[in-house]
Formats: sequence, structure tokens, C-alpha cells
Amino acid sequence: MSEVMNTTQDPFYFILTGIPGFEAYHIWISIPCCCLYIISIMGNTTILTVIRTEQSLVQPMYLFLSMLALTDLGLTLSTLPTVMQLLWFNNQKISFEGCFAQFFFLHAFSFMESSVLLAMSFDRYVAICRPLHYATILTNSVVGRMGLAILCRCVLAVLPSLFLLKRLPFCRSHLLSHSYCLHQDMIRLVCADIRVNNWYAFAVVLLIIGIDPLLIVLSYILILKSILHTASWAERLQAFNNCLSHMLAVLVLYVPMVGVSITHRFAKHAPPLVHVIMANIYLLAPPVMNPIIYSVKTKQIRQGIFHLISQRSRHLR
Repeated sequence: MSEVMNTTQDPFYFILTGIPGFEAYHIWISIPCCCLYIISIMGNTTILTVIRTEQSLVQPMYLFLSMLALTDLGLTLSTLPTVMQLLWFNNQKISFEGCFAQFFFLHAFSFMESSVLLAMSFDRYVAICRPLHYATILTNSVVGRMGLAILCRCVLAVLPSLFLLKRLPFCRSHLLSHSYCLHQDMIRLVCADIRVNNWYAFAVVLLIIGIDPLLIVLSYILILKSILHTASWAERLQAFNNCLSHMLAVLVLYVPMVGVSITHRFAKHAPPLVHVIMANIYLLAPPVMNPIIYSVKTKQIRQGIFHLISQRSRHLR
């Protein structure tokens, strides 16, 4: 405790928090956390490798999937250093520059996850509702421009928040409530007028986290309407199966996100452990679950993984 009290007065550091009430068990908690990080890194790297090596997967659907895997990989690597250094070495310090860098990457990749899922819902809409025009609407160059637009959208959304926050004085305790740097966690330590920051953060959340799921729902309403007008149950089942992986990925992202929002809004006085667990689920669930979902539910990815494994095994002989 004395170490925390001393370091909170140091203007060059923030102090991270592990699992409240379980500090003595951090080394044991690190085991499942490390396993989840390994699953995420290996799963998303495998999907990227399969899409890169299989020529038959150079299609819009799989190019969007590679964007999702890259985003998940970025989200994983954004939190891994601070989480594992805290659990393994009880190192709670992070420099101001390091904290702001993590804040930028963490929020940028989080917004990117939502944006890529929106782009994937558009891909599914065109594939099912406009199948004859799919190849002309979603060319590889169009997919590339959409990827660039997603990157610019998320970077430009996060940068003003970073600069608005960095100009303010942190004269209160520098003790954060998570093992990584979040905007909503850092801004409560500011001792200045934060109305501009709050309004900008609200606008960004509304324009990205608010509009993206609404547009995804709209695309699925149009897809459902198209499916119901198809001739046979077999065609309906095939169309539904083509969307199932994406629907599961959407749920994996937005269900924990809604849970975190509800917890912050209606359970402010809940034990800190509740907020920490909800935040960790929100940040870890998509990178861990998405490669599992697409490996299990997408036949082409599954076959590509088997082909990759067989090639590696032949090289080892």
C-alpha cells in the first residue's frame, strides 16, 4: 500500500489495478488469462495465415474476416503487456506516455471491431439480397477502400479524445481501476472542467457504438425479408447458415458491451470486482471467440486449417 501511495504522487506514472480482493492469487489467475491470450493470438494468426495461403479465399467475405482477425489481434496485444506484467510481476506502474498509447490503441481497435462487423453485415446483405451483382459491387478494390475508410474513421474518432484528455491536469490520485488504460477510467482522475471531453465522448459513442448495431440490425431485417421470399426451405436454411457466424460474432461483441454499459449505469455501487470482470469479458470475449466461431461454422476456413496442418506435418517429416 505504501508503494501505491508513493507512486500516485509521481506525475509520470499511472497505477494499474489487478483483480480487487484477489491480489494474493494473481499468479494463479494469470494461468487462465495467459491461456485466453494464447488462444486469441494463435486463433487469429491461424485465420490470417489460412486466408493468405489459400487462393480460393481471396474473396470479399474472407477479406473482411481477415480485417476482423487483425482487429482482434490488435485488441489482444493492446492489453496483454500491462495485464500480464501486473499478474506475473505485480508491476502496477505505467508511464503517462504508455498509458495514452494504450488508451489510443485500445479504443481504436474496439471501434474498429464494430466497424468491421458493420462492413461484414453489408457483405452478407449484398450476397443474399443482390447475389447477381455481388461480384460487381464488392470487388477487391472496393473492399480495400472500405478497410481504409474503417481505419481512418476509428483513428480520427479516437485522436481528438486523446488530445483533449492529454491537455488536462491529473492532480488527483493516479490509481486506475483496471489493469489497462480506458478513457472513462482516466478522465475521472482529472481535476478540471471535462464537459468538452464528455460531450465529445458521447458523440463518438453515439456515432459508432450507437449507429453501427442499428445498421447491422437493419441489414438483417432486409436479409430476413429476402430469405422469407425464397422458394424453398433448403435455400432459406443455406442463407441463414451463411449469416450464422457473423450473427454470433455480433452477439459476442455487443452483449458484453451492453452488460458493461448497464453495470456502469445502474450498478455504480457494485463491488469493484464486478466492474473488472465485466470489462475483461468485453475486451477478451471477441478476440478469443471469433476465431473459434469462424473455424467451427465456416467450412472453407475449417478446410483451410486442416490443409495448413497437413502441409506443416509433411514438412516436419
